[in-house]
Amino acid sequence: MGVSSRSAVAIHSLTMLARWGDHSLTSAEIAESLASNPVLVRRILGSLRDAGLVRSTEGRGGGWTLARPPREITLYEAYAAVEAGPVLSRHPHPPSAECEVGRNMERLLEVEFREAERAMEERLGRTTIQHLVQQVLAGEQERAHLAG
Repeated sequence: MGVSSRSAVAIHSLTMLARWGDHSLTSAEIAESLASNPVLVRRILGSLRDAGLVRSTEGRGGGWTLARPPREITLYEAYAAVEAGPVLSRHPHPPSAECEVGRNMERLLEVEFREAERAMEERLGRTTIQHLVQQVLAGEQERAHLAG
């Protein structure tokens, strides 16, 4: 999976757990909403558990729940729990030192990419899972209004 798909699965899963916070959900229930595989969802949920964002209960009636209130979980925390390394790929190997562009490009891109990644972190850090739940509910109200 690419960077955005792991993050999207993590954020979707956290939002599902927050929406139905009065009971736990199984990885199969979350996977159904994602139209995805429960094994993939379990892997992502395992990373979220390691980060202290969710907890699991074994056995009958078990499943996944949030470890903290949804208003205290940011999208950046979800992203950081499942992604490794920078968002923007750097040069896979050093460019040619014989070329004026090659000599300078790594340094220039590093500054630009770091700034872009900081902006993304800041933006995702401002949005909580609770905010997404509120948007989901508002969207459903609008949908019902239009249908009715």
